[in-house]
Amino acid sequence: MTPKTEIYTWSTCPYCIRAKALLNKKGVQYTEYCIDADNKAREVMSLRANGRRSVPQIFINEQHIGGCDDIYALDAKGQLDVLWLA
Repeated sequence: MTPKTEIYTWSTCPYCIRAKALLNKKGVQYTEYCIDADNKAREVMSLRANGRRSVPQIFINEQHIGGCDDIYALDAKGQLDVLWLA
């Protein structure tokens, strides 16, 4: 089974661009939800992300990972790649 990776973004957000760069560098296929000025989509994201409204918000196999700093921290600890193997 291919792991499902999803990222909620804002098109001009530098943190979103940085998070996507890491995913691209790792060759991960992901679904991007660009929520520019879409309050309904932002609400869906917030519900999934335990109330967090900042972007990006990243999910791997329905598990909330967090934002840009969170995904880079997991990568630095060597724990990110393991999530795609589960």
